Amino acid sequence: MVRSKKKFPGMPVQIYVRIWPAGKYISLLFLLLIVLAGCSRNKKNPGRPVAMVGNKYLYESQLPALSGPSISAQDSIRIRKSYIDKWIRRQLLLEKAEQNLTYEQKDVTDQMEEYRASLLIYKYQEMLLRQQMDTVISDEEIEKYYNEHSGSFVLNQPAFRGIFLMLPLDAPNLQKVREWTRSPNEDNIKNLESYSFQYAKKYDYFNDKWTYFQNLLLLAPGLKLNPEQFLRAYKFYEFSDSTNIYMIGVRDYLLPGAVCPLDLVKDDIRAILLNRRKLEFVRDLENNIYYQAYDKAKVKIFEK
Repeated sequence: MVRSKKKFPGMPVQIYVRIWPAGKYISLLFLLLIVLAGCSRNKKNPGRPVAMVGNKYLYESQLPALSGPSISAQDSIRIRKSYIDKWIRRQLLLEKAEQNLTYEQKDVTDQMEEYRASLLIYKYQEMLLRQQMDTVISDEEIEKYYNEHSGSFVLNQPAFRGIFLMLPLDAPNLQKVREWTRSPNEDNIKNLESYSFQYAKKYDYFNDKWTYFQNLLLLAPGLKLNPEQFLRAYKFYEFSDSTNIYMIGVRDYLLPGAVCPLDLVKDDIRAILLNRRKLEFVRDLENNIYYQAYDKAKVKIFEK
């Protein structure tokens, strides 16, 4: 038990906070269950109490469920203690608020009703959105939006199209691989794919789609050149480390400030169109309910 005797404005002389260790709660739990049973026979057994502030209890069943291979026993204990501590702090603050606020200040009925109404409306809208709204955005819709707003999509980092390979140092026919990477025609691409399936540790073909140069740095962290200087200077680049050979073929590139290719903003446009469709759906829903209510004489405005 922790007892505080320090006085603060509006604070009672003593505040009791109790935390129950495992194994020392049986008799108290028995008494608590009797009290709960007397108050409400239908109330579900909340489990054992783990902490108490004044006459408020935190029960085992209210703690967050912590399980899974990513959570160790130590993490579970730490999270549990943190949750209990936050609950105690919250209850103490709430107790102070209850003691020091006026009746008018504590009357949050209107705010609670407004919050409840907003929450119920939101849940209803989300239910209808899931059930009725078409969430499929076609490629034609995306391309149309892009063509109409392409000036709004500007690159903020270099992008390029090309080929990337990571090969072991002892990979065979490296000269052939260099030739195929430098001249990626249809036959050479087939040769690269077949070769890479057997020997490459990594093979990425983005010769016909744009990617950010940053993604290349993730594939080849040993590449230390400035991205813009690299793209301007090389159509083919090769380097090695203690275990691998890296080959990069650059077909085309764009620098910051250029219009962003559709490949790189497709997901963003899909999200924009989906959100627009969602807003239209909600607006139509509200209008339909509104006009149906007037048609059925459910609504009346009283004149002054």
